[in-house]
Amino acid sequence: MKLFDNTEIAFSLKSDSQLERAYFLFKMIQNQPMVRIGTAVTNFALKAHLPVEGLIRSTVFDHFCGGVTEEDCLPNIKNMYTKNVHSILDYSVEGKESEKEFEKALAKTLKTIEFAQEKASIPFAVFKPTGFGRFALYQKITEGKSFSSEEKEEWSRVVARYHKVCKFAQEKEVPLLIDAEESWMQTAADDLIEGLMEQYNTEKAVVFNTLQMYRHDRMQYLKALHQKAHQKGFYIGMKIVRGAYMEKERERAAEKGYESPICVDKEATDKNYDAAINYMMEHPKMALFAGTHNENSSYLLMQLAKEKGIEANDMRLWFGQLYGMSDHISFNLATKGYNVAKYVPFGPVRDVMPYLIRRAEENTSVAGQTSRELQLLKSERKRRKI
Repeated sequence: MKLFDNTEIAFSLKSDSQLERAYFLFKMIQNQPMVRIGTAVTNFALKAHLPVEGLIRSTVFDHFCGGVTEEDCLPNIKNMYTKNVHSILDYSVEGKESEKEFEKALAKTLKTIEFAQEKASIPFAVFKPTGFGRFALYQKITEGKSFSSEEKEEWSRVVARYHKVCKFAQEKEVPLLIDAEESWMQTAADDLIEGLMEQYNTEKAVVFNTLQMYRHDRMQYLKALHQKAHQKGFYIGMKIVRGAYMEKERERAAEKGYESPICVDKEATDKNYDAAINYMMEHPKMALFAGTHNENSSYLLMQLAKEKGIEANDMRLWFGQLYGMSDHISFNLATKGYNVAKYVPFGPVRDVMPYLIRRAEENTSVAGQTSRELQLLKSERKRRKI
């Protein structure tokens, strides 16, 4: 039996009723019209303040999120850690625009760094660039437009937030993952993070950027960054993912008449992803967090680690999956002693809905992802004779 086919290990923490709920959810997600209708109905119900939070909480929220607060997530985190699967607390509130909300996200991130320092089960902290500043600011910089004096002041506050968390992460020795977002704002984030790596990654990788490998320019970016790191003597920390905004990226490129930044097809994305992990494993002054739900890429990374003599538990190499997805990869890798972490989203039900809707849409659009989850859940139901 192949490693990732072992459903007994994959679903060892799920009760029969949790297994049934997961099966029901993925059956629903597989149905594209159902996802579209469900999304519209949920958005309407939340805007109209209808009492649907309980229903959302007991179904999709509890499957894909760890809880409403950090403390709320702890039983799930503790539970997964019994199987050597770590957790990364991800405050998944999106689309906020006020200084008050950015300060709140900063406070949450500082708190998760403290959590991570105290608990072996939480190895990283994480935040999104737009958690700390308005999307429009990042976009203006990316497009090379100049700021008004108010915007200059606003951007200096954004930069100060980044420095505050990076300095704190360095002091607490907690590596910090910074997520990637849409291409038309990402250059601003990349440039800022590059400066932070130079300042805080002098002895090891503390600050990690994220590369979305469905973008065909990302290998070129990684190689250019490596040249700079080599010249300036800093370490590179990188989370490598395939990407989360494909439809949006293609639609905007078509609408605005520029070349799509997205690879031509899934095969090209897969090749790009594997090229990135190959490249990173070649260079010792790089730390890799491989965010992947792809079995082939996971097998490849295990093979590369073996070839390079990198131990399964070397702290420069992590595998990551999202909570509620790809347990067959996470739990089976953990039994082999690899460093594995689940991204555990949390936040108020209402505020986390944009994240959950994106998860559902992503699962619907990624051919094979949902059917693989269903196939594994079916196998486990059969094994348990449910």
